[in-house]
Amino acid sequence: MDTLLLARLQFATTAGIHFLFVVVTLGLVTLLVGLQTAWVITGKQKYERLTRFWGQLYVINYVLGIATGIVMEFQFGLNWSGVSRYVGNVFGAPLAIETLVAFFLESTFLGMWIFGWHRLRRGVHLALLWGVALTAYASAFWILVANSWLQNPVGYEVRDGVAHLTDFGALLTNPTFGMAFGHVVAASLLVGGMLMAAVSAYHLIRRTPDYALHRTSLRIGLVTSALAITLVQGFGFAQFGPVGAVQPTKFGAGDDAQATIAEWTAQFGPGDYTPPVLASVGLGFMILIGLTLGTLWLLLPLLFRDWIIRLRVPLWLILLAVPLPLVAVILGWLAREVGRQPWVAYGLLPVDQAVSPVGAPVMLVSLIGFSLLLGTLAVTNWVLMARHAVRGAHDPALGRPPGPSADVPTEPAFV
Repeated sequence: MDTLLLARLQFATTAGIHFLFVVVTLGLVTLLVGLQTAWVITGKQKYERLTRFWGQLYVINYVLGIATGIVMEFQFGLNWSGVSRYVGNVFGAPLAIETLVAFFLESTFLGMWIFGWHRLRRGVHLALLWGVALTAYASAFWILVANSWLQNPVGYEVRDGVAHLTDFGALLTNPTFGMAFGHVVAASLLVGGMLMAAVSAYHLIRRTPDYALHRTSLRIGLVTSALAITLVQGFGFAQFGPVGAVQPTKFGAGDDAQATIAEWTAQFGPGDYTPPVLASVGLGFMILIGLTLGTLWLLLPLLFRDWIIRLRVPLWLILLAVPLPLVAVILGWLAREVGRQPWVAYGLLPVDQAVSPVGAPVMLVSLIGFSLLLGTLAVTNWVLMARHAVRGAHDPALGRPPGPSADVPTEPAFV
């Protein structure tokens, strides 16, 4: 097999699986902040119990997500040495900021939040969770800054065959950045909201002892999802203009695309400069899923007098629909990344010049190894999350008071 194809498959596998962890983490931490803030302000025990329950699921996803991120960066360094050599001076700057400022701080805040239950004052403990959320958003911000530069290289100059950063501000005003960041954040909220609504629907269908707790989380998750899908659609459609202007080959083969291809042919030689059909297919199905999930707004009136619970059918629909946002996230990633092919940095660095000089057999072995490892992590994550989700919010391990277990009400006493 071709080394380049194997390297691209490997990156698609590792980055795609890691991205799923990222959107779940970003979505859940936002909802967690809302739940714990409500608990601190109102003092209601139901918000404390929900914070512990969803915090436990969040921690599981976060820990295993770190492992997938390490694997992704490891294979990136092994397989794409040309990226570091040619554009590392520019591309590496926002990644370094993300690692040093955002990721390390986020992990520190999260560790203090996990072990700070019953040891810190409520306000301090809440501030730590706000720190986790803000640094998570900062991490996503800098990752999108780096990715947007690959989509549309700006603020650089080439000296001695190497790209050097000349205008840091240009990275932040890149036309492929702003709407994409909003789109990813909104998609993460949609994933988190749908996950919360689906788990709550499961418990409401089974009428478990913590019925009233999940009645509250169903409402929070469903309202969040409805608002998020509107933002997803808005930020998504708003990208067509600015992205099409700087990437004329991504969405079609018009006059601008043909002129760009002719320019590349003269500069880099003959080749196939049109993106694979997979990019258009992914974009089309992502839009279809987004429009389908727009019907979430039709479920909101059913929250009145708990008709959504009494009818039961809407609960099953929510439960069955939970994979749709995750599928849409992967399709959107494919549309964005595959749509700039055959470039690593659009119009600047072709993929065949960025791949490491590694033989096909070695690349195949690493593809199989990394795929098995990431697949194991993904399955482990969902099994653990499902197991803890099924147990319910009765008395989660996270935040459990030290010493003998206190009496915990088993009736739906929370309203």
